Amino acid sequence: MPIDHIVFDIGKVLIHYDPDIPFSRIIPDAAERKWFFDNVCTHDWNIEQDRGRTWADAEALLIETHPDREAHIRAFRKHWHEMVSHSYDDSVAIMEGLIVEGRDVTMLTNFASDTFREAQARFPFLTKPRGVTVSGDIGLIKPDIAIYEAHTKSFGLNPAATIFIDDSAPNIEGAKKAGWDAVLFTGAEQLRADLLERGVRV
Repeated sequence: MPIDHIVFDIGKVLIHYDPDIPFSRIIPDAAERKWFFDNVCTHDWNIEQDRGRTWADAEALLIETHPDREAHIRAFRKHWHEMVSHSYDDSVAIMEGLIVEGRDVTMLTNFASDTFREAQARFPFLTKPRGVTVSGDIGLIKPDIAIYEAHTKSFGLNPAATIFIDDSAPNIEGAKKAGWDAVLFTGAEQLRADLLERGVRV
């Protein structure tokens, strides 16, 4: 079936994300920094902000168990803007080109509500697609099939005519379970090839 809807993930597809950028300065020792991310501000802790937990609650939870790390815990949100250091201009150009051509482009992202609005202010191209589903706004995160179904309903997509672009293999599998086509993002040139293979020229 021809592709009628193109859905972009955001982090590591359109904009860079790396907590090490500020924390290489905040915790200079690499081993200590790894311990901190493995045991304190972990991926599982951070993803709950993407699900809608407030930063105040998230910080309080960790400070209760790691009071000696309070400054480092609060630094995660305080210096978040440094973690999203730049856009991927080549993949942004693909997305913008699709919009100019009249393609239906939306975004589906695991993102905390407040930091997403910061990202939109810093990277105006994030306002150009028809719309976006932000996990923190609806309390669902990828790869839960429910978030893909919510996006489908919100934007009136035909799953069989929808392609999703994400840098995470589990998120790709979630999209496929929802009936979408999906491709793993590894770079702009491969994305161009993946789209062309499906009849979408950019």
